[in-house]
Amino acid sequence: MAKMKLKKGDEVVVIAGTSKGTRGKILSVDAKNNRVIVEGANMITKHQKARTAAEQGGLIHQEAPIDASNVMYLHEGVPTRLGIRVEDGKKVRFAKKSENKEAID
Repeated sequence: MAKMKLKKGDEVVVIAGTSKGTRGKILSVDAKNNRVIVEGANMITKHQKARTAAEQGGLIHQEAPIDASNVMYLHEGVPTRLGIRVEDGKKVRFAKKSENKEAID
């Protein structure tokens, strides 16, 4: 299985599914299951029961995980694939569409 190149906080765009075209930041990454949670994408409605008398229950709208293959990294507003190379003994990510192939991190 390939290494996940996306990280928490990356700006991405959803390229497939019901949330196609949605842009947002990655809130969390599950590398084991190859899934990410993107803010504002793949919204679900959850029925929440009140746990205490002071707390109120109701409907909660929250993001659900989507497969990492359905999102693309945004580099300067342009969707692009990511590559990994070694610079000075460290692995760095770079945008494949950028002309100068500078390191992202």
